[in-house]
Amino acid sequence: MDTIASLFSFITTPVSWVIVQFHKVYGALFGDDTGWAWGLSIVSLVILIRICLIPLFVKQIKATRAMQTLQPEMKKIQERYKNDKQRQSEEMMKLYKETGTNPLSSCLPILAQSPFFFALYHVLNSIANNETIGVINESLLKSAQQAHIFGAPLAAKFTDSSSDVAALDASLTTVRIVTAVMIVLMSASQFYTQRQLMTKNVDTTVKTPFMQQQKMLMYIFPVMFAVFGINFPVGVLVYWLTTNVWTMGQQMYVIRNNPTPGSKAQAAYLERLTKHVTQHGKARKRSERVIVKAIVAKGRDRNEYERKFINGLTKAGLVAQADGSVVKGESSVATVAEDGTPTTAGVPKRQQPKRQSKSQRQSGSAKQAGEPTTSLQKSDEPEDDQPGAAKKAAQKPGGGGTRSKAQSGQRKGGPQRPKSPSKK
Repeated sequence: MDTIASLFSFITTPVSWVIVQFHKVYGALFGDDTGWAWGLSIVSLVILIRICLIPLFVKQIKATRAMQTLQPEMKKIQERYKNDKQRQSEEMMKLYKETGTNPLSSCLPILAQSPFFFALYHVLNSIANNETIGVINESLLKSAQQAHIFGAPLAAKFTDSSSDVAALDASLTTVRIVTAVMIVLMSASQFYTQRQLMTKNVDTTVKTPFMQQQKMLMYIFPVMFAVFGINFPVGVLVYWLTTNVWTMGQQMYVIRNNPTPGSKAQAAYLERLTKHVTQHGKARKRSERVIVKAIVAKGRDRNEYERKFINGLTKAGLVAQADGSVVKGESSVATVAEDGTPTTAGVPKRQQPKRQSKSQRQSGSAKQAGEPTTSLQKSDEPEDDQPGAAKKAAQKPGGGGTRSKAQSGQRKGGPQRPKSPSKK
């Protein structure tokens, strides 16, 4: 471990300087030699580092979602070139290049934290060995050795012997109880962070090997923390527990406000968004407009939860626009007509056509064909004023009530089609 720590020795001076600066602040409040002063200095170091790593965390989220999107294509490549590993790797790299995805981006926050982690470990290990390091001089070294967190020295470890712990003015039982509790909390927080990512923020419609890998890591990481944790000083356990709690809270915030499309978290978020938008009649926050804009841009590619969201807005008389805003639809603006019946503004009321009688339909078809009006149609003119042909047709018995030969199925002029013999 000394060899690994020496590789990060260039950063031990900045890390020790930051801890000392925080120690000056907390030492004035709680006392220079107290565990609160030194413990809160380590916690503040973690918070400062994690704030600086927020841009990398955003890249990690984007990279993880991009990898989830590419999983179906990656699975096709694996099945197509399952007997040619070299061609499979080439096609994978080609897919990453075309989509601009980097698989290592999801590991950026952990990789960026590793120098600070090893530098802090080297600082605390030097305090345990009564060695000055960075800007920590003799007086600060003695102050740090006297600091106890819940009765355990800052530089004590679970694997230390009773003589090592006695040199730090502490009890071996107390040290092991405190370190064991911290290791359990550290592993539990890591497990919960990974579990909520797998159960709430994963697209359940896509079953890929990537999900199986994440599920394995959900159980492997806590075990790794438990195994390596027994060799960490109490100060390093405070550092790692704090960063796990920060990661868990950060993950919960992202899952609640910017969930993965198709996940259970998205269903819960869109349900809350539907209630909020229908209550206020618009998308009030910028983040809400960004989500609505993305859903509208998908068109027919929307998933089940996004279609349910659009249908919920439609039922409430709202329409989602391409810019992410939500406006009232025309069907939701009601007005009152002159006769007192409610109508829709901007949309004319549909008029139902009146039903005609059989004689009116026959007379209408006769006028279109240019045929004379039959006697079934009433006329305002006297019978003597009608034309002769029409008058004779009206005088024939049943002339207007019978169908013409064309209507009865007979041909007008020419030979008649012989009837086909019936099948016996």
